Amino acid sequence: MSVLMTMRAKGDAAEFERRAAANPDGMMEIANRAKESGLIAHRFYGSDDGQIMVVDEWPDAESFHRFFEAVGPTIQAMMAEVGVTAEPEVTFWRKLETNDDVGWNA
Repeated sequence: MSVLMTMRAKGDAAEFERRAAANPDGMMEIANRAKESGLIAHRFYGSDDGQIMVVDEWPDAESFHRFFEAVGPTIQAMMAEVGVTAEPEVTFWRKLETNDDVGWNA
């Protein structure tokens, strides 16, 4: 069963959005590399209090680690440009069977 990966960091979400809009090809290049490594789904989120969060679905944690090992320096440089100075918090989540699923083809 697949896992969700969340990555959270303090940074300027609005500036990140501006830079992503200015370089859509660069963003898609990273996304395509991730898909080649097994990425199932991906989204960025931002908060008004200076948080950036990535939510990905991967076949397993190892697939994400292999991808991040290959392109991590590029991602880290991109994040530094929007004020991320500390190591992001990465968490892997497994789906719990709780008999109350809604959406996502439940």
